[in-house]
Amino acid sequence: MTEKSLQKPNYPELARQIKAWARELGFADARITRPQLPPEAEHTLLAWLAEGCHGEMEYMARHGVLRLRPAELVPGTLSVVSLRMHYWPGASRGADEVLADGERAYLSRYALGRDYHKVLRNRLQRLAERVQAEVGEFGHRVFTDSAPVAEVALAAQAGLGWRGKHTLLLNRRHGSLFFLGELFTDLPLPPDAAEEGHCGRCTRCLDVCPTGAIVEPYKVDARRCISYLTIELAGAIPPALRPLIGNRVYGCDDCQLACPWNRFAVPTEETDFAVRHGLDDVTLAELFGWSAADFASRMAGSPIYRIGYERWSRNLAVGLGNAPSSPAVLAALTARADDPSELVREHVQWALAQHAGRAAGGTVAAC
Repeated sequence: MTEKSLQKPNYPELARQIKAWARELGFADARITRPQLPPEAEHTLLAWLAEGCHGEMEYMARHGVLRLRPAELVPGTLSVVSLRMHYWPGASRGADEVLADGERAYLSRYALGRDYHKVLRNRLQRLAERVQAEVGEFGHRVFTDSAPVAEVALAAQAGLGWRGKHTLLLNRRHGSLFFLGELFTDLPLPPDAAEEGHCGRCTRCLDVCPTGAIVEPYKVDARRCISYLTIELAGAIPPALRPLIGNRVYGCDDCQLACPWNRFAVPTEETDFAVRHGLDDVTLAELFGWSAADFASRMAGSPIYRIGYERWSRNLAVGLGNAPSSPAVLAALTARADDPSELVREHVQWALAQHAGRAAGGTVAAC
């Protein structure tokens, strides 16, 4: 063992250094908390699961309260370092402008660049290496939306912000447009204080949600959430919800776009999150014309890649069904009316029926 590893660290000073190193590695902020969450967090989660609000996300139920018990997930954990990194990219067209253009595809702004899992995991590991160089070997594990970790609850308890009514973390200086990551460690670092919430009586996120998925403050029914429907749901999107999705083909940012705190959001300086393949300003018809090989090639390294070509096509078919009728839209749908995928065919048929109903001057009932 080295002389350094034999010395007991000055933990308050080490905590200060960890926060400084995190900023050097591109994180906007880092805070520290204990690896326990209050009992009411478990009660809330169990009630949410019992109501089936997790939909088909079976892993949520499988892991259950383990999400809220870091010291059980990684035995020996004494401290959790919670970190955030800005992701809002510079784009050629504003988010609101794309949402208002029914022929264009809206993809959640976090997904326009490279896969954040890889970016954050790499930075977190580099942070762990900095700590190891300072104190010697120590127990640790890094996470970024990759295991049963209650990221928002831990970040709020650490003082990175507070849980907003849309259930995302909010920060007074930077809104909510950032990723979260964690470093679990067996070092007894001094914890930071939590911050009180600052949502007040505001309900803009609830009011703007296209599908009414934020059923009450601080509670989202995933079964109605567009992010769940376009990313997590493997099968058919419920017909009654399809018209409400509009042109959102991968995730949804509406609750964040409406949040007053995001007037303080800042663009990312991380080049890996820069827009790729013009996805910030592209038509639904163009994307629906991609082959499976096109999707695999252009979405390699993107978080979108994990939903696969079939789910991607399903989402685009819904967007095209909601788009204004035009020769390009109808041609794109007709070209894939006999798609090899039954799932895609069903959504294409629904989309064509929507246009036929509008052409006839009526409405098409959910089928």
